Parts: sequence; C-alpha cells; structure tokens
Amino acid sequence: MAGCRFPGPRLRAAALALAVALGTAGAAAAPAPRLVDDEGHALALPQGARRIVSLAPHLTELLFAAGLGERVVGVDAWSDFPAAARRLPRVGDSAQLDLERIVALRPDLVLVWADGTAARQLQRLQALKLPLYFSRLQRLEDVAATLRRLGTLADTPATAEAAARRYEDGLSALRRQYAGRRELRVFYQVWKRPLLTVNGAHFISQALALCGARNVFAGLGPLTPTVSEEAVVAADPDAIAASRQDSGGDAPLARWREIGALRAVRHDALLLLDADTLHRPTDRLLQGATELCRRLDEVRSRTP
Repeated sequence: MAGCRFPGPRLRAAALALAVALGTAGAAAAPAPRLVDDEGHALALPQGARRIVSLAPHLTELLFAAGLGERVVGVDAWSDFPAAARRLPRVGDSAQLDLERIVALRPDLVLVWADGTAARQLQRLQALKLPLYFSRLQRLEDVAATLRRLGTLADTPATAEAAARRYEDGLSALRRQYAGRRELRVFYQVWKRPLLTVNGAHFISQALALCGARNVFAGLGPLTPTVSEEAVVAADPDAIAASRQDSGGDAPLARWREIGALRAVRHDALLLLDADTLHRPTDRLLQGATELCRRLDEVRSRTP
C-alpha cells in the first residue's frame, strides 16, 4: 500500500517490549490502601489518606504514634498530645462538632470515637458522606492492632509497626513481672460526682489484672457504671485509685480519707494516677499501666 509502511522487526520488538513492561508495571502496582475499622467497615483510599481529621484525643495520639502526624489537619477540642497536636485547628468535641469546619478542612479521612460521640453528632457526620473510620478500642491489645491499621495509610508502615511492637513487648514484660503476685481488690474511681467506675470489660480493669489486681465492681453491666459511696464502703477494697485533676492535690480522694474504717485508708492505699496515660487507649497506656503496677506493689509491701 502506497504511503503506508509496516514497522520493521526491530520496531515491532521494541513495541512489544514496551507493552510487556507497561503490563507488568500495571500488574505490580500497589493496591489502594484498605482500612477496616472497629465496626467492620472497609475503607478504600485510592491515594492513601493525606488530610485526616481526628475527633478524639486517643485517636490523635495514635495517628502521631503511627507516623501520620503530618497528615492530621484538624482535631477535637481535647487533643493535647503530642505538643504538635495543640497547634492544629479545632473542630469541636464529641458533644458538639463543628461540621462546617470539618468540611472546610477537606479531609479524605475522619477518625471517629464510636463509643464517645453523641448519636446525633454521628448521624450528622455520616450525612456528610465523608470517609469515616470508627474506633472502638476495648482491649489492651487493640492499641497495637489500631496502630498497625493506621500504619497502612502511610507510605511505609515501619513507624507504626515499631510502635506496636514496643507496646506489645512492654505489656508482655509487665505480665511476666507481676504474675503470681498476691491479688489486691481495687476500686477504680473514674469521676467523683457522680461517682463513676469501670466494669470488668473496660481496658482499665484489664490493666488492673495485668498488675495482679481485681476490680471490685467488675461484675456490673454498664462499661462505666455509677456506684454509691455505700457500695464502695461495703466492698472495702484493698486500694482505691483515682486520676489526678488539673487543680492538683488529692481532691478526688479527699472524701475517702474521712472514712477511717476503710481498709484502703488504714493501709495508706489511696492512689492518684495520671488520667492521660491510663484513661486513653494509646501506646502511652503502657506508661500508665507501669505506674499502676508499681503503686499497687507498694501497697502489697505494707499490707498483710
């Protein structure tokens, strides 16, 4: 055919090699990061998350621990760790979210505290059709699992994996160290008015067990039940633990000091602990559990 030339052997070979190379590259291309949250929802993120909004302090901490701090563009009102989180835009709290600001931040992923966000806020958030990750950390081991999940969002999960392994190794070391210790019965006070504690399913109870202790209200139904002062007196625990308050001092434990008949008062077993490291399910929980175990061992040393 005049004016039409078929490619020669070399050109045909080069074209074939290029086609094979392109086909191989396409087949070897990394799949889009896929994340499964604590409620079983699967999220496919074609480009990986680049703009993340966190709606709970523990989620903010876990994002930074997993190496994703630079991708966090907005946080809830109470996110204060690490220091870099304090400089990020605020989008309200679990009771009242600033939905307009969340949208304005153009997130490609929003991390939500499933158990700690008001139902009405969750409904309004879901109506925005943004990619949502629901977090419900219930066991000590869930911290490491969440770090690894979030690590899939990064270009490399190495930072998240290292943090998860440090946390797991620390838990294992505590279990070995306090295995076989004399069991202590503990009342853990989450809040003073109303008087709140935790049941046996809560990760704080699991931290107590790690230290060779037992929550005296483990058998109650709600995760964070309200109890009466009379019930605490009747339980007569070996130790009473509460979290430090911003105001300082031992105000959370002051009332118990007035009840001299309590075993915990007689044996000077009223413990003030750091709420941020023990109440937040993050890798810093290892730090809080270590302090808890040490303080409980001190109680053992001075009680019969």
